[in-house]
Amino acid sequence: MTVQKSMSGRAWTELIILSFLWGGTFLSVRVALNEVGPLTAVTHRVGWAALVLWGIVALKRLQVPLTVRALGAFAAMGLLNNVVPFTLQAWGQLHIETGLTSILNAGTAIWGVLVAAVFFADEKLTTKKIAGVTLGFLGVATAIGLDTLSNLDLRSVAQLAVIASTISYAFAGVIARKLLSDVHPIVCAAGMLTASTIIMLPTTTTIEGALTLALGAETWLAIGYYTIFATALAYLLYYRVLAMAGTGNLMVCTLLIAPIAILLGAVFLGETLQPQAFVGFGILAVGLIILSRRR
Repeated sequence: MTVQKSMSGRAWTELIILSFLWGGTFLSVRVALNEVGPLTAVTHRVGWAALVLWGIVALKRLQVPLTVRALGAFAAMGLLNNVVPFTLQAWGQLHIETGLTSILNAGTAIWGVLVAAVFFADEKLTTKKIAGVTLGFLGVATAIGLDTLSNLDLRSVAQLAVIASTISYAFAGVIARKLLSDVHPIVCAAGMLTASTIIMLPTTTTIEGALTLALGAETWLAIGYYTIFATALAYLLYYRVLAMAGTGNLMVCTLLIAPIAILLGAVFLGETLQPQAFVGFGILAVGLIILSRRR
């Protein structure tokens, strides 16, 4: 009998940290977009993060695989886990509300479970997973405000772009587990981000012009956050949780990102939480408890 992937206490801890790191991404990217274009914002993100991670690889003297299989996996991950979703979400944020973007992004957990069930015998689609992810998604929607869903228009190109980004994330998780499970997580992240940079640099230069370092302090702070914390450090945790818990369980972090963003807004910006937020957190908690229960 195939043993199903489950969430250990350590996996949950690192998953929550990862969710906090990614929870501030929407705000920091939006700040950067006030001065630079979406492609430029993404190029800064993957380029600087790659440099940080290669520094860590050098310090730890980690082995870097140069096989066709590994290089192909880095390229596929760079495209599906960085270039496509980062670009689509950055562009989408210029045209739709942050709350709606967060709700749509939370759909990654649903796609992650569905796609993983197709490719992996130990991540089959169970009643528990369906119930947990569904409740989690409902919790996120409630916390942000169910009335936000009234703005959902599938004919909107921007909203379709964000939805497409979540599907891309799900398939990236499958490729990472199938082709990179035997590669050190730091090397995985560095290779993936390098491939992303190679793709983004000529694309950005052609469409938005050459990169410039003459940016405002606020923009650099935003870039610094989503480069070092929300990308370099976050991807180290991403691959660790993937190895411990599997693709479907990893995608649960997207359910936590939106409510964490609400909490950060309340703590650091003095924003008032509406009663619906606490109701949403309750529903989300029930969904996560269902997902974390073991047989």
